[in-house]
Amino acid sequence: EVQLVESGGGLVQPGGSLRLSCLASGFTFGVLTMSWVRQAPGKGPEWVSGINRAGNRYYSDSVKGRFTISRDNAKNTLYLQMNSLKPEDTAVYRCTINGTNSRGQGTQVTVSS
Repeated sequence: EVQLVESGGGLVQPGGSLRLSCLASGFTFGVLTMSWVRQAPGKGPEWVSGINRAGNRYYSDSVKGRFTISRDNAKNTLYLQMNSLKPEDTAVYRCTINGTNSRGQGTQVTVSS
């Protein structure tokens, strides 16, 4: 059974940082492209960042230069380092397996003073 469990969210002030983690199980993590997707209140899902098996990284324009995606295949874990956070980054963040409907329950990130 595929499982994706996110953690690391919380309340942070504008300009602050958070590091999200996604622990994966039930599939061969290291060979699949993984992504982070977020959903703000009242809005649809927004793709944030992705990383393929070769370690190539991709970002949406809204987070480029502020967020860094990475993966540790030995730990079956996906990460998202978020710096210079803005109020508009407030959302539930979920990790996903590209090309599937598999995603975790999500972790809430709230950026507010």
